Amino acid sequence: MLSPDKPVITSSFLTRHRTPGLSPANIAVLFAALTLLISIPIWTHPLPPLSDYVNHLARMHVIATLPKNPQLAGFYEIDWQVIPNLTMDLIVPLLARFMNIYLAGQVFMVLMFALIISGALALNRALVGRWSAMPLFAFPLLYNYVFLVGLMNYIFGIGVALWALAGWIAVRERLWPIRLTLATACVVVLFFCHLSSLGIYGIGVLSYEILRLWERRQQPWPARIVDFVVSGLPFLIAAPLLYASPTLDLISRISWDQRGKIDGLMYAIADYSDIVAFAIVTATVAGIVWAVRRRVLRFHPLVFVLLVVGGAVYFALPRMMFDTYMTDQRVPIGVAFMLFACGDLELRHRLVRRAFLVALIVLIAGRLIEIDLNWSQLSDSTGQFRTSVRRIARGSKVFVAYADRTFGEDVRDLGLVHAASIATIERSALVTTAFTVTGKQVLQVRQEFRDFVDLQDGTPPSTAQLIVAAEHPQPGMPVFWRNWTKFDYLYVLFTEDEAANPDPSRLRLVADGDRFQLYRILKTPQDVTKSN
Repeated sequence: MLSPDKPVITSSFLTRHRTPGLSPANIAVLFAALTLLISIPIWTHPLPPLSDYVNHLARMHVIATLPKNPQLAGFYEIDWQVIPNLTMDLIVPLLARFMNIYLAGQVFMVLMFALIISGALALNRALVGRWSAMPLFAFPLLYNYVFLVGLMNYIFGIGVALWALAGWIAVRERLWPIRLTLATACVVVLFFCHLSSLGIYGIGVLSYEILRLWERRQQPWPARIVDFVVSGLPFLIAAPLLYASPTLDLISRISWDQRGKIDGLMYAIADYSDIVAFAIVTATVAGIVWAVRRRVLRFHPLVFVLLVVGGAVYFALPRMMFDTYMTDQRVPIGVAFMLFACGDLELRHRLVRRAFLVALIVLIAGRLIEIDLNWSQLSDSTGQFRTSVRRIARGSKVFVAYADRTFGEDVRDLGLVHAASIATIERSALVTTAFTVTGKQVLQVRQEFRDFVDLQDGTPPSTAQLIVAAEHPQPGMPVFWRNWTKFDYLYVLFTEDEAANPDPSRLRLVADGDRFQLYRILKTPQDVTKSN
């Protein structure tokens, strides 16, 4: 800790009303109550408007039902391999044995929230030596842009990384076989969560070991350096795992982009409203400054090392690594939870305790109101989309296109990007945008349909590009673009109100919803005649 002194409150009122701080039982009750509170939007929206989430959920449905669903089995197969992206694949299909797939996804997300905050509390306990309520202030960060994108395996892995770092610190001074065995097991688990989650754990361990190296600078340097290097040995187990994984084949797919670094920092706090994000940051910073000045809040020295190491890693990382987008922009939210775990908040004084509870409830309430208002508005579009899916014949092939390829990046567009995956869940359909990239997912398309899906997880074509693909195909055009007329249905996303049929000779409108249209693809002259 920075200072062993007890906090001093100058107010005579506080001096007259001193009471014990929050006990571990009090913190546990607060943790449970606030976890339920922060999860309200999850429970009230069975299909939240998150970008990748519904695509992942469709994969969970296929894994859970493939043996008894001949229509899905005709399109897809599961190829279990050593892939660093398996958390949902191992947990949600098991939950789906006892509940429907939407509820299983909700349970997974709530467990993810609980894992992260409990991990921050455990890390805080390992650092400061007692249970402190400071990590509870991280609750509003559970809703962040990375979550809205739907990067579920990575976010779940953040919780595992926090627990793993807490375990590393707790056993750091014990016999080295205990420490290295525990750390090796954590590295293996984190590898299968996500490589980025393993990276967050690596940032934490490296920061702690640098701090420890500095604090023991008076000791002989050879022993300190050897001890520091040995601390990295557990990470070596990731090398053979990666070598055995098809993910290694994606190592050349890497790209840098420094323009989004500021955006990445904002992704840790910003959701739908910049005003709400600014208010949360302002209130949090003001509260921290007040608490530090009154000496009721201290920070473990690890906080400064984390800022330096985490910042250096963040600015050095590429935007895409192993064909995984937002590689660098995922880092700030993981580091943010560790930073909250470094605080030691003293709540012996009644006024401070009340101020803490009021501030925490206000921050969480502000975030919940923002999320619930936006999700309620966006759920209308989701409801219309689910209704349109019912117009699709079971076992169909569904192509996904954009009215304009420049759309899909706005935070309010995220819920529509992969909404077509609902057709896989509810109509056992083949969908072009399903995540089936070799080396990234265990879900694979059967060989006879590999020319009917996007195997690279790219941006869907525009309707104008589809017309060109049908009439004047180009040599470099993806094969599945050229095959779109062999599909049964076409979803056009991000359309304007009452948008015109882009190709009346080949398409018949089936459903016209909020920013999307569903078309039946006509295959015979008789179909064209009927549509006219």
